[in-house]
Amino acid sequence: MTAAAALTGLEGLALAAAGMYLLVMGLLGKPNSPQQAEMGGLTVLALSALPLAAARGLWLRRRWSRGPAMITQIMALPVAWTLFNGGGVLIAAAVALAVVAVGTLVLLVNPTATEALGIGPRE
Repeated sequence: MTAAAALTGLEGLALAAAGMYLLVMGLLGKPNSPQQAEMGGLTVLALSALPLAAARGLWLRRRWSRGPAMITQIMALPVAWTLFNGGGVLIAAAVALAVVAVGTLVLLVNPTATEALGIGPRE
């Protein structure tokens, strides 16, 4: 559970950092569309709340946290595919993201994790 919480938290922090970068570049940089850059930054910042909340829930062993953590990982896989198709340096980022997403999914469906969260077969 600790590893799943840490990986999910790292993804949330990476999203928050990307959102802040987009927001700052939209305000201080010279993007083609400042409004679009700022809105993109705010959107990514808002999206970072899901994995951060899920990571905290996993850390505290809350049942509800498994769903948002799994959704985050499933959403990360198409992002990794898009990065992979971008080529160049993005391929390394895509592979890292895919490995983290699949690894976290494995950790979340592990019987030990489900038992720690109090999730099990219904009797």
